[in-house]
Amino acid sequence: MILDTLEIDLELVSQSRLDEVDFDNLPFGRVFSDHMFIMEYKDGRWCKAKIEGYRALSIMPAMSVLHYGQAIFEGMKAYRNEQGEVLLFRPEQNARRLNESARRMCMPDVPESMFLDGLKKLIDLDREWVPKQEGSSLYIRPFMVATDEYVGIRPSDSYAFIIFTCPVNSYYTEPLHVKIEEEYTRAAQGGTGYAKAAGNYAASLYPAKMAQEQGFRQLIWTDAIEHKYIEESGTMNVCFVIGNKFITPKSSDTILAGITRDSVTKIARDWGFEIEERKVTVQEVIDALKNNTLIEAFGAGTAATIAQIESITFRGQKFELPTKEHRNFSNKVYAYLDDLKNGRVDDPYGWTTRL
Repeated sequence: MILDTLEIDLELVSQSRLDEVDFDNLPFGRVFSDHMFIMEYKDGRWCKAKIEGYRALSIMPAMSVLHYGQAIFEGMKAYRNEQGEVLLFRPEQNARRLNESARRMCMPDVPESMFLDGLKKLIDLDREWVPKQEGSSLYIRPFMVATDEYVGIRPSDSYAFIIFTCPVNSYYTEPLHVKIEEEYTRAAQGGTGYAKAAGNYAASLYPAKMAQEQGFRQLIWTDAIEHKYIEESGTMNVCFVIGNKFITPKSSDTILAGITRDSVTKIARDWGFEIEERKVTVQEVIDALKNNTLIEAFGAGTAATIAQIESITFRGQKFELPTKEHRNFSNKVYAYLDDLKNGRVDDPYGWTTRL
């Protein structure tokens, strides 16, 4: 059992809903586990940490988050190894990134020890919700919202930090058809692009919806000033294998510092790839597609881990990439990360935490 270093009140459900769940047919993000962790911020400090049954929240119409958008979140997963143990993947990185987002959104830090203690205790209590099926996992959603009952434009004085979980299958099951977006923008310099702020995702919905109506699954976002540089793909970081180089846009104030992308980059470097983390122009990607030196393109993120990109469309011209079966690096790194997360291979990086 987890030793508590954070004092957490427990109000556990009397009857689990586990028997109601078909773990072989899980829709992503719609089946929720028994419990959630909640902690309040008032009078300049975190207090009232509690694990209780997953439930509806009671909110007032004047609650700050509803009007001024002080809301941030993280995404992470728990896995089950062959011995039945539950494993977390790089949870301390999520704790650190949550606080980077919090500072940008004028919200209080959640001490890393509190984040991890609450997380581990919650997952330990609901460990039977971590799927045993191959390819499945327990998705974890930590988030923070402003809770002042006040209609006035200023940072809230009170907040709620909540973690809930849901068992899931794969997010993307088929390679993606994407287009390079040159009109709409995901993030601008000096904005909140590097934070996991809820508003970033709200702003992306309309152009993504229009792209889907045109037959694309996702967008490749470009910079807000010139639309000259590649930034992200949908809600993921984007990576390319061009010739013998692994190339990915460098994290910046408009590009999220993805934990999956960081993991893939470290592994690629250890495997002897030439790594380039830098600004990536649209033109060089198009040139590489035209001369067939762009051999792999994929999104990297928590939900999908690796989401293969099957085609890239630019200004009406569609470029097909080599099929998934012919992609050596991305298939290999996906399998290796999957083995790491599920405890099937030794972890030389110290990325996994066993509960």
